[in-house]
Amino acid sequence: MSQQTANPHRGEATLTIGGAPYVLRPSFGALVAAEEELGPLLALVERASGGDLKLSEIAGLFWHCLADRRDLTREQLGEAVIRQGLAASAKPLRAVLAQILQGTG
Repeated sequence: MSQQTANPHRGEATLTIGGAPYVLRPSFGALVAAEEELGPLLALVERASGGDLKLSEIAGLFWHCLADRRDLTREQLGEAVIRQGLAASAKPLRAVLAQILQGTG
């Protein structure tokens, strides 16, 4: 099992699903996979900044960035985002989007 504590110095964030922490790790491979599904990442960031990011895009970005999915399904991830609400998902989303724009320095 991978580390379950996010390292913000690596651009990681924590998403809590069902009371359990899941690390979002926006690695090169994860972001390439997300881009293949969701389209250009810069356009994704622009949609997010304009408030036009779809729930499916948030869940898709999170899915690809999960460091360890354990037995989680993509549908469960989407349901968890809905259950906790977009406000609770905003903090890890901002962290991943910041990583896309700024990198780890």
